[in-house]
Amino acid sequence: MASNEAENSKSTNPALAPDNPNPERPGLEVAQFGAGCFWGVELAFQRVPGVVQTEVGYSQGHVDNPDYKMVCTGTTKHVEVVRVQFDPAVCNYSTLLSLFWSRHDPTSLNRQGGDVGEQYRSGIYYYSEEQASLAKESLQVKEKELNGQKIVTEILPAKRFYRAEEYHQQYLEKGGGQGCKQSASKGCNDPIRCYG
Repeated sequence: MASNEAENSKSTNPALAPDNPNPERPGLEVAQFGAGCFWGVELAFQRVPGVVQTEVGYSQGHVDNPDYKMVCTGTTKHVEVVRVQFDPAVCNYSTLLSLFWSRHDPTSLNRQGGDVGEQYRSGIYYYSEEQASLAKESLQVKEKELNGQKIVTEILPAKRFYRAEEYHQQYLEKGGGQGCKQSASKGCNDPIRCYG
């Protein structure tokens, strides 16, 4: 009986449902990554040719319609993620995976630099079995590069994505808390400075 109650709770909780995005146009695919604070990660993906749209938000938690303040308490189990729409004819999923691995320390559990908490965990949240397979292969390659260091990145199906508050969207491109706008131009290699 207890397992049936748990199953019913799981099936009726919108936060646990698979993410079901609607790409801007036919032919686009969607990817979702958690790699620490979403501001810098989003800007890195914005710069990739073939990435059509990025948005930051919360996923993989158990609370419906969370906000930033709730996520920061650590009680919702959400991750700060970037959801990316991309044109696979211009930019394949493996390119996005390479950028993901380069943007953070996948051996650091629930933290990136000074940002500490479960919402900063490392994760690849897939939308298809092909993405899952490529993600797992890329993890194995990264493990070899790290000479046996343990990678803590989770690879899971993408759960419902909750778009973060508007001020978080394209935060560094808009100037962040210091008003210093950073370029989101395709192919830009300027260092990304993350600041509140």
